[in-house]
Amino acid sequence: MTNFSTVSKFLLQGFAEVWEIRLLLSIVFLLIYLATLLGNFIIITVTTIDQNLHTPMYFFLRNLSMVDMCYISVTVPNACINSLTNNRTISVPGCAMQVFFVFFCASVELMFLTIMAQDRYVAICQPLHYPVIINHQFCVQTTMASLFSGIIFATVQTGNTFRLSFCQSNVVNQFFCDIPSLLRLSCSDTFSSQLLLLFSVMGFGGGCFTFIVLSYVRIFLTVLKFPVKEERGGKAFSTCVPHILVVSVFLSTGSAVYLRPSPSTEIIQNMILSVFYTIIPPFLNPIIYSLRNKQIKQAMGKVILKLTFLFLFLKGFREQKLTNDQTKNNVAQNS
Repeated sequence: MTNFSTVSKFLLQGFAEVWEIRLLLSIVFLLIYLATLLGNFIIITVTTIDQNLHTPMYFFLRNLSMVDMCYISVTVPNACINSLTNNRTISVPGCAMQVFFVFFCASVELMFLTIMAQDRYVAICQPLHYPVIINHQFCVQTTMASLFSGIIFATVQTGNTFRLSFCQSNVVNQFFCDIPSLLRLSCSDTFSSQLLLLFSVMGFGGGCFTFIVLSYVRIFLTVLKFPVKEERGGKAFSTCVPHILVVSVFLSTGSAVYLRPSPSTEIIQNMILSVFYTIIPPFLNPIIYSLRNKQIKQAMGKVILKLTFLFLFLKGFREQKLTNDQTKNNVAQNS
């Protein structure tokens, strides 16, 4: 990574040129960011504390929430701060780190969504074999494989991008560093880099998407065989349809940015598409999996009740301690 010394920093694209619009968008994205952190933190806390939620389904949901918190933290805080301060500079190493973590989080999230589709398929189509197939060993191995694959995928893409020379404009037409925008700034031959990016995204993303689609096709074919009034069928649809929604938004917008050769003049369109694959999925996941899930809501109620009792106990203990200390002081003064 020694060939990009001709460019020492990059300039990221702001949300808007007008200060009022930039302030409004920054506040909106910060609110979305805080809501995402809160929602995913609640899921992590509830699925960790409640013993009834120590199942493979909620194990993967907890992992997904952790990745979502990291994923949205890579881009949104820095973009909002840059927009509010009108300081759009980012160093080349900082840009490389952002590219790495965006690719890492995106690929791991896609892997987790794929595994969750397999989990739902086995739970609905092969319920008797579920404890044997989706066991603790399966959960640990698939999680480690997802993290390892994400590291390899992100390392290859980041290294292949930043081996190029950047000696033209240093203005990145995006609110964060992404590879398509960076490739337009390179004065090197980017054909091999574009080819690697194309095959990687098509192979990795296309493979996961195909597996997810096949899983849901088999789920729906199985659910259609259930009696009309059977609750299991309705529950299966209510669980799978939101999952499909998140996957569709994530993959369609990401593919639109990374696979189609868009000219650099379509800045606003690319920024909007990027919002839908970097910000919206982490924001939607806690809403879909908590507000529509009775077990999560019941567990949240239990946790809130326990925290309330703990707060009241600590408050009473503190007041009792203060009373005892005051009594001791009075006795000491009287003596």
